[in-house]
Amino acid sequence: MNRSAVIDTKALGFPWETSDPFLFCVHHEDFYPKGNKDMGPAAPLSGRNIGQDFTVKDGWRMYHGSKVPGFPAHPHVGFETVTIARRGLIDHSDSLGAAGRFGNGDVQWMTAGKGVQHAEMFPLINENGDNPLELFQIWLNLPRAKKKAEPHFAMLWNDSIPLYQHQDDSGKATSVSVIAGTLEGKQAPPPAPDSWAADPANEVAIWTIKMEANAECTLPAAQGKVNRTLYFFKGNTIKVDGQIVANYHAIQLDAEQSVKLENGSEEGHLLMLQGKPINEPVVQYGPFVTNNNAEVQQVMQEFQRTQFGGWPWPSHENVHAREKGRFAKYADGKVVEKD
Repeated sequence: MNRSAVIDTKALGFPWETSDPFLFCVHHEDFYPKGNKDMGPAAPLSGRNIGQDFTVKDGWRMYHGSKVPGFPAHPHVGFETVTIARRGLIDHSDSLGAAGRFGNGDVQWMTAGKGVQHAEMFPLINENGDNPLELFQIWLNLPRAKKKAEPHFAMLWNDSIPLYQHQDDSGKATSVSVIAGTLEGKQAPPPAPDSWAADPANEVAIWTIKMEANAECTLPAAQGKVNRTLYFFKGNTIKVDGQIVANYHAIQLDAEQSVKLENGSEEGHLLMLQGKPINEPVVQYGPFVTNNNAEVQQVMQEFQRTQFGGWPWPSHENVHAREKGRFAKYADGKVVEKD
């Protein structure tokens, strides 16, 4: 008897549970109102725990922001962030002097390495209508040999991310954005150079999957022993290798087997995270990830002493000009303008 490709299913919490080499995944979806002159919500902020507003009220949250929603300057050490901006805009600023505005399908891949501060704010550009925002932030661990890598960030613009498209026998469509890894000849843009994903042998894959109602598709098996998890975050039900899974569940898969997906009666959306485990000790203290407790103490002392280069922006909640389009300004001074 063939064994099922489904190892386990689990309801999603906040944040989502991940497997090595991933550390963390969170899905933010907020239905912001029109923006005010400061690019914050044109709505009262009373009744919110400003600075720690993680409760959905009126369909949105301020997070750590006081005027503009988002995450003001904060440090990271020892891992990478992959931020997938599905809808809306994100303003990036960091302690290296790099900056950017990205969104609507763009992805930012940042290696924190030996230490960096950055801010991720959500400017509400539209003053005449709503400002919906949807994003994933994924933390990908760095192995011990790369924990002290130089900080780096790269933009994977929407038009550079390959889209794999499949049509089943009934003409129903499935599309997969290949953000990391390879799928049926579609190769993702290069990740950050010191990333665990930079070595193809590690089979790191980050895919977002959209399936029409009642569509079917098959995900191919991985080449080696890797961890693979599907996150079913929008839709009603889906069959995974014949097993019915309800909305907002994680599905842990045996990556050595291909797996058939049969979507239910509503459009379905999934995220897939896959990778060879690093198999090293992980000691995490908030935004600092090391291999042992002594190293945590060292990086905390380093941050207190240096602030990882300080903060070169006028505000810890730095946002860019309303009229600014999507762009990236790198630490070496190079600027890329997208619109």
